[in-house]
Amino acid sequence: MTDKWYELQNPEKTDSPALLVYKERAIENIQKAIREVGSPDRLRPHVKTNKSVEACRLMMDAGIRKFKGATIAEVEMLVMAGAKDILLAYQPVGPKIDRLISLIQKYPEISFHCLTDHASAADAMDLKAMEAGVKLSVYIDLNAGTNRTGIAPGPAAIDLFEVLVQKKNLQVIGFHLYDGHLRNPVFEIRKSECDEGFAPIAAMREELEKSYGFSLEIIAGGTTTFPIHAAREGVTCGPGTFIYWDDGYGFGLPEQEFQHAALVMSRVISFPAENLVCVDLGHKAIASENPIDKRVRFLNATDLTPVSQSEEHLVLQTSPDHAYRIGDVLYGVPYHICPTVALHQEAVVVENGEQTAVWKTISRDRRILF
Repeated sequence: MTDKWYELQNPEKTDSPALLVYKERAIENIQKAIREVGSPDRLRPHVKTNKSVEACRLMMDAGIRKFKGATIAEVEMLVMAGAKDILLAYQPVGPKIDRLISLIQKYPEISFHCLTDHASAADAMDLKAMEAGVKLSVYIDLNAGTNRTGIAPGPAAIDLFEVLVQKKNLQVIGFHLYDGHLRNPVFEIRKSECDEGFAPIAAMREELEKSYGFSLEIIAGGTTTFPIHAAREGVTCGPGTFIYWDDGYGFGLPEQEFQHAALVMSRVISFPAENLVCVDLGHKAIASENPIDKRVRFLNATDLTPVSQSEEHLVLQTSPDHAYRIGDVLYGVPYHICPTVALHQEAVVVENGEQTAVWKTISRDRRILF
């Protein structure tokens, strides 16, 4: 394979900045994730990364049948893609409950689920479900250490479980946990931390299964830990970034060998000083929550060092005797692909160096169906 696999044959046909998706690489990443967990049935990928119907269908073509999304729009996108088992990996509050119930009513052939981590939120869901004449399938969201959402494993989670099993319009079917805070680049340390965090969860599940006489599923792990959870029985894994990959995980997870399957394309537009190059890759085109040296890495311009960024511009430093020209095309690996995808209305699909399709980033919207 050429070391310039990323180059377009006819770049003049593609405006910049642009999101490029390399389809063959995305397909191989999907297959690698399946091999990692042993079966497509062990995966429930998070679609927050790709946000497109076509990318989800690539996973369906590979045999993956269960998915999760963080927004109602991502759930709606999965409906459009033809998914039959969809988890809203979020606790619906306010109008989100109504929107989820509307989907349940309109698409009875699809299994919908959501999360909950608090009795008052569960009360509101139960009431809305009763009024609508439906039953909501729920996972208890566990706080595995991210301190973002969830309830602590152990007595608090058991108390919530006991509340939920009494609800006539809720059906609790398991637990959901995201331990993405575990990011030690040394795999053995990360695995030890992951195993330590999972031990009380496993004990809690065993206790409840014995007490109530039915099995409880656990959905566990994002990209940093899913290969570890894949070794556990009764656990479904929920990574998302694997399909496109990025430098954040590429550098931080050296044991995972996914390929970069999504890049940002930009062009040189100005030379504001003899040692400065400006390209059209501003805040609106690439995730910019990290320090400026952790936003993009150009595959074909390794001598450029970012010094400033604004909404439409990225200024990079180089030597005064550089050979860059106005219009030069640069191909960059995002440090954080998920929010980068959300900044682009569409993805240009590349196969064998040629643009072959355009995929709409449809679920970056907040509302799609109704």
